[in-house]
Amino acid sequence: MVLSNRLTHWYLQNKRDLPWRKTHEPYQIWLSEIMLQQTRIEQGLPYYYKFIEAYPSVFDLANAPADEVLKLWQGLGYYSRARNLHETAKYVASELNGKFPDSYKGLLKLKGVGDYTASAIASICYNEPVAVVDGNVYRVLSRIFGIDTPINSTAGIKEFKKLAQELLDKKDPSTFNQAIMEFGALHCKPQNPKCDSCPFNDKCLALKNNRIKELPVKLKKTKIKKRYFNYLVFNLDDDKTILEQRTGKGIWNGLYQFPLVETEKLVQEEELVVLDDFIESVSNANIELELFNEVPVVHKLSHQHLFTRFWLVNSKDLQENSVSLEKILDYPVPVLIENFLNEYLPDAYK
Repeated sequence: MVLSNRLTHWYLQNKRDLPWRKTHEPYQIWLSEIMLQQTRIEQGLPYYYKFIEAYPSVFDLANAPADEVLKLWQGLGYYSRARNLHETAKYVASELNGKFPDSYKGLLKLKGVGDYTASAIASICYNEPVAVVDGNVYRVLSRIFGIDTPINSTAGIKEFKKLAQELLDKKDPSTFNQAIMEFGALHCKPQNPKCDSCPFNDKCLALKNNRIKELPVKLKKTKIKKRYFNYLVFNLDDDKTILEQRTGKGIWNGLYQFPLVETEKLVQEEELVVLDDFIESVSNANIELELFNEVPVVHKLSHQHLFTRFWLVNSKDLQENSVSLEKILDYPVPVLIENFLNEYLPDAYK
């Protein structure tokens, strides 16, 4: 109870003024929670405003074209969240008459909603006593209670969920959950936490035992995979180019890109032009090839680094599936390609 009281007191004095804290409507809460997964509030907030303006209700989002949703999401990353967001909106609108499930168990059945998101919505919207456990909560609890069980292990996930549930203020789970997450985000930060003014500095075992930098413990990440991308940027007659939509379960599913030739290492022109994927992309056309960037752009994702070069392909023969350069900015593309377009077509971004 001491932890709950101190947290609530701190929260009421220090909480940020955020739009989704002014409502208990599940649509807005759900939208904010999906957007802020693995995303800082500072980065996600402008996107939240854009989505709420474009789609004021779950019906508006459900009726939106998939490409439009992905375009609005562009730059936020983790695009599977956007696809799941859209699919869930269509399900809620058509199958549930626009009403979100009003319980933790019901919310878990929605696509893209896991334990954390279901707990957040259920507690904030319906005051159901279910504890949230996100990165901020892991950090706060591991430090205060001196827990060194890895937070990304099966045992750690169970241990921290159980502890959070025991500490939860059952009478006001909404405030408690928001308070502990906000405390982790603003006060008990990963680097340079404010231990001197911490309301728990008399109880924090990590502070007492000089283990602040050690906790929480996390198992080592999967080895980073290196991939080598060669994008073929066609320059056709009438200011047209070629775009393809990514499919499958890999990165950026549903987004658009230039024809791609992936290689096992950085390759030179003479190595690139003899590859089957390259030959298939140019369809035996008469072309001129020019390397746009000698130094590859390194785009870092969570488990892979993409070493990317853009090759300019001048051709008068290829017209199939061509796209006007004027329309190219209407397509949802990965940030990697958006940054290239910003440099390649600077006038279009003015």
